[in-house]
Amino acid sequence: MRISGVADTGYGAVVDAFTRAFDGRDGMGAALSIHVNGRNVVDLWGGQATPVAPWEENTASVIFSCTKGLLAILVAQCVEQGRIDFDDLVADHWPEYARRGKEGARVRHLLAHRGGLPALRGVLAPTDLLDFDRVVAAIEDEEPFWRPGTAYSYHPITYGWLVGEVLRRATGLPIDQLFQQAIAGPLGVDAWIGIPDEVTGRVADMSVGQTLAELTRRIVDDQENPWPARAMTLGGALPPALVGAGTGFNDPAIRRAIVPGAGGIATARALSAIWSATVTETAGHRLIGDAVRDSATQVQSAGEPFFEAPAPWPAWGMGFQLDSDARRYLTPQGFGHDGAGGQVAFADPEAKVGFAFLTNLMEAGDDRATVIVDVLRETLT
Repeated sequence: MRISGVADTGYGAVVDAFTRAFDGRDGMGAALSIHVNGRNVVDLWGGQATPVAPWEENTASVIFSCTKGLLAILVAQCVEQGRIDFDDLVADHWPEYARRGKEGARVRHLLAHRGGLPALRGVLAPTDLLDFDRVVAAIEDEEPFWRPGTAYSYHPITYGWLVGEVLRRATGLPIDQLFQQAIAGPLGVDAWIGIPDEVTGRVADMSVGQTLAELTRRIVDDQENPWPARAMTLGGALPPALVGAGTGFNDPAIRRAIVPGAGGIATARALSAIWSATVTETAGHRLIGDAVRDSATQVQSAGEPFFEAPAPWPAWGMGFQLDSDARRYLTPQGFGHDGAGGQVAFADPEAKVGFAFLTNLMEAGDDRATVIVDVLRETLT
């Protein structure tokens, strides 16, 4: 396997760990980027972006739920600016949300997967994902599965519209524009929530590996608990594994749409820089300060969820995925978000690290990024 890119002296073990991630995985493409103290010290890529094209330096990839972490950064910025408070009622910003048992929902509930709407009872079509307002209206009409704030279950797709609409109401900007104005633009990085047409040809094809295919089949076949499958598909708008041949997040139309819970597209270098800028100045910018970061990374949800799921279970702050048995970062202070199929992006305030690993071969429960993080921890100590 030919690995391209650069790494500073002393990071040879990290390069080796990235190279080993390709072992036995034909057709896989991936990229790894690490910032330390605001500087890009590892920037690697390799494998196939498509069956006929290699992964290049500027190849971008669907980052799935890593997108949620980007929304969490946007909310934290709005908290610093006084536009949003974590304890605000959702209805203070989005009055139409206050119906059918959702009147008491607070912004912190939506961020910590405690809002009660991980799935929709209604049915949506793929074309509905192209209309942000259509999905918002469907959410407004839904009744929560539990009283907001009293339980939690991961909101894999609905999170994007729940948090995204609060951001849109608070700032007056669509999410794609807000993200470019507040994060991607200032840092000068290749990351989008809804890609422009000119980026289409740079995006890797996503494929479903055997372990993810098997997990997806088990979830879909679970007739006693159909809601996790409904949560992933948004009632049929997406395939169960999120991608297929020209469908789901392989569909160019959906990649251009604003799907802010799972539809972000970025290079690993961009994500690494973004997370670095949450803990130290990077490219001349700091995205959030220490005080709001400390507040936003306090545990809000952990333990057994409302809808049954196998342990270990993740831990959540204000939209940030925290260090836990389910997702280990460099230190217990790490925060970020992983994404379906093996994507991992996070920051570490103690080590002043921004980290991103992206791959287009989607697997379930694999340790490709985890092994690299373990090697990086040893490298930095």
